[in-house]
Parts: sequence; C-alpha cells; structure tokens
Amino acid sequence: MKFTVSTSALQKQLSIISGVVSGNPIVPILENFLFELKEGKLTITASDLQTTMITSLPVDANQDIHIAIPAKILLDTLKSLPEQPVTFEIDSDTFVVEIHSENGRYKLAGENATDFPRVPATNASSKMSVSAQALLGAIGGTIFATSNDELRPAMTGVYFDLREDYTNFVATDGNRLIRYKRDDIKNSQKLGVIIPKKALNLMKSALPNDETVVETEFSKSNAFFTFGDTKMICRLIDERFPDYENAIPANNPNKMVISRGDLLASLRRISIYANKNTYLVRLKISNDNLQILAEDLDFSNEASENLVCSYQGEEIEIGFNAKFLIEMLSNIPTKDVNFELSAANRAGIILPSEKEENTDTLMLLMPLMLSNYA
Repeated sequence: MKFTVSTSALQKQLSIISGVVSGNPIVPILENFLFELKEGKLTITASDLQTTMITSLPVDANQDIHIAIPAKILLDTLKSLPEQPVTFEIDSDTFVVEIHSENGRYKLAGENATDFPRVPATNASSKMSVSAQALLGAIGGTIFATSNDELRPAMTGVYFDLREDYTNFVATDGNRLIRYKRDDIKNSQKLGVIIPKKALNLMKSALPNDETVVETEFSKSNAFFTFGDTKMICRLIDERFPDYENAIPANNPNKMVISRGDLLASLRRISIYANKNTYLVRLKISNDNLQILAEDLDFSNEASENLVCSYQGEEIEIGFNAKFLIEMLSNIPTKDVNFELSAANRAGIILPSEKEENTDTLMLLMPLMLSNYA
C-alpha cells in the first residue's frame, strides 16, 4: 500500500494537530498519528484521550490505508526535508513504513491502527455556529486567568455560559476573574460547559483569524468544534463552576480613568522593587493623582511613581498583585482603562474605556492585605 503527498502540505496539517500528542502518554499508542486513507482522502488523528484533533487532505493513493505512525520522528523528518512529493509505502502485515523522497529512504516502525482509541460519537444536544475570529477573541480574552491548580478542576478551564441573546466566557483562578461577553455568539438554549485550557490553547493555535465558520456542538460529556479541514473533540470538565455573577461587586463608587500604557509601564518598573513572594504594589488614589509604591524589606528595596488620572470618589489606598495586574492590563486593547473600587478589602473592577463591537469585558482582581506589605 502506498500514497504520495507534498511534504509542505502534510507538515502543515500535522502541525495543526501535533500539540495534542503528549510526550508521556497514558497509552503508548497515543505517541502516534492515526493515518486513515480512503478514496484519495487522508484523515489524520491525534489524541491524548481527553482531546482529539482530526485533519484531512487529498493525496495520490492506490488503495485504502489504516495505520498508526510515530508522531515525533515523522514530524522531524518532514521538517528537515525541502518541499517535494514523498511516497509512503506501508506493509500491512508488519506495519513498517518507508518514506521515499527524491534523494532518500526513511524506514520507521508503525503500529496496528486498531489499538488507537475511537473518536467519541457526537450525540450533540446543542449546536451553534460562530466565527473563528469571535471565538479567538473569547479564548484570548479569558484563558490567561485560568488556574493551574488540579485540586480545583473547575477553574482549570473557561466556562462557556451560553444564552439565547449572548454568551459569557468566564475564567478565574480565585484571585482574579474575567467575564468576556459576546453578543454575536448565541445558543438556542441556556447551557453552561467548561472547556479545558489545553483544548482551548490548541484551538487558539489552529483557528484562522477571520470569519471562517466554526460549527460547535455539545453533548453531555464532550465539545465538538469543526472548521475547514479540522475537527477537535474535547472532554468537558465535569465540575460546577463558581457563581461568578455574585462574585462581582455591584456598588463601586470610587472611579478612576487612567492611561493604560502609562500605568502598565509604571507597574513594570515598580514591580521590580516588590516583594518576590507577594508582588504587592500599593495604589494611593486622590485628587486626580495615582501614586504607585512597592517595597521589599528583606533587601531594603523600594520605589514609587506618580501618574495623572481622572478620579471621582474618596481617597483610597489598596494593594494588588503586580503580576496579575500587569497581565490583565496587557489583555485590554483600549488606550485608557477604568477602575471601579469600593474599599481596600474588596475586589477591584477593571474595564476597557471603550467597548469593542459585540463585546463587553469585565476584569475583577482581589486585593492583597496592606498589613502584609513588605
């Protein structure tokens, strides 16, 4: 059995799904790509049992093929070859794969494809279509705030809170919370699902930044995303997501508007002098002036800067983790940002000064105790 394909075309499709392959998989067969060739169409599958990605491309073939091929050695071979047609010859009895290029022959041991896990059936209870650009915006606007704490699995993914009129994408790690609302993503019924971080990172890399339609389906245990020649299936996180709406403080009378760029640059300088355990920076706001201070008593380091702002409210002093604040500000696209505060011991709200079309972003950051300021 054999087929011929362009090195660049095959490498491009493999690179889309290669991130699924784990270096230390639960089952050894998952170190392979599953190659299935039928009627001149090559379908390639990668899986880690939690996430599966499938892609396809046309090839010149003489018969159907079903084999598992080691992912790393195949990718490394294709990357080192110049653009040219290569021919794969496969022994159906021994599962030996030979790759013939213009000047070389490369032999590797494949495996029986019947050992590769089956792709979950759809059985979708909910379906919707979204643009790749909108989905990319939702992923990029939230994924940085997910948790890495495996003891709190609900926080290790992004919550898709699907409604008939809009969808909220929510991420939290317990210290900060991002609610990214899109009016152009709607579902026929109310539904809440948690998509794992790994699957979303893979999708972020694979999705084109355009209006490509992404067909999205949800079953009881899996999510299915189809775009172009690529399909992703990921297992949902079967946990209860925190009640994010009640976590957002409603009454925040102290309001500050400030240049995002100026604040970001200042925080990056000041945080150099902050304690490396807490990264605590102190914000003192009064009379259209923001003073940012940091101190590390262990090394006698301290720094402060003053920035002009527009402020309405009582004089307030509040502490935040500088690393979290920097990351959140880095993910806001507007020139200015709005801070809404109520007290030194209550969460602060950060908002873009202007709303992008069809989007509404709210960021919440928990304060640090100023008594721990050191």
